[in-house]
Amino acid sequence: MLNVTLLQASLYWHDPVANRAMLEERIFSLPEPTDLIVLPEMFTTGFTMNASSVAEPMNLTTFRWMKQMAAQTKAVVTGSYVVQEKGNYFNRLIWMQPDGQFDTYDKRHLFRMAGEDTIYTAGTRRIVKEWKGWRICPLICYDLRFPVWSRNQSETSADFEYDLLLYVANWPAPRRNAWNTLLQARAIENLSYVVGVNRVGEDGNNHPYTGDSAVIDFKGDILFQQTDSEIAHQQNLSLDELQTFRNRFPANLDADHFTLLL
Repeated sequence: MLNVTLLQASLYWHDPVANRAMLEERIFSLPEPTDLIVLPEMFTTGFTMNASSVAEPMNLTTFRWMKQMAAQTKAVVTGSYVVQEKGNYFNRLIWMQPDGQFDTYDKRHLFRMAGEDTIYTAGTRRIVKEWKGWRICPLICYDLRFPVWSRNQSETSADFEYDLLLYVANWPAPRRNAWNTLLQARAIENLSYVVGVNRVGEDGNNHPYTGDSAVIDFKGDILFQQTDSEIAHQQNLSLDELQTFRNRFPANLDADHFTLLL
């Protein structure tokens, strides 16, 4: 089993200190131990194009906070925030393990309708992390709309790239139908669990968010979903059930294979 914690929160606009304090309180209030804590996209600020005013260099305050949270909970902590590196801004997800080892994923698909593509630099690599016997692929928000980037390729029934697909997001209320539909689609087409963690409340641009954070199983069935309210939800996922279904329904063996050109 893998215990995954979804933290759906109303974020303080451009206030990293307040957001870290709020999320820390919720993390330490969890009723039972967990293996993986998933925070929303840009969890220190809300989804902002004012990168120059909120960006942090790597290895400073938020990075060290994530390292501390992971060490104290003995769980992986993951989520994205605004990072400045070598003159560029990134919407960067940190995958922080309890022993201090970490990896990063820079958002590949930048949301041009908000001008994200003019402010931030797009990522060029996808990561898959191994944790507690699971292979986990973390992605960010707008990536959800692009099935090729999310694709779980395999040549046999046993060599899937990942078992759990994560999306951290600031996905606004007017497009919630797309969020809900695509989370299920990604699970079905990739024979994988999918977890999506969104925010609630209203941001500094007056955009409303309804959350709809969810856990979807490999058949596309909704195991959990929460609308509107702030939550810290823990969900156990079964690798045995996933593998049994993949063996019984190996649709991946009939999938189209392709090469992704960046």
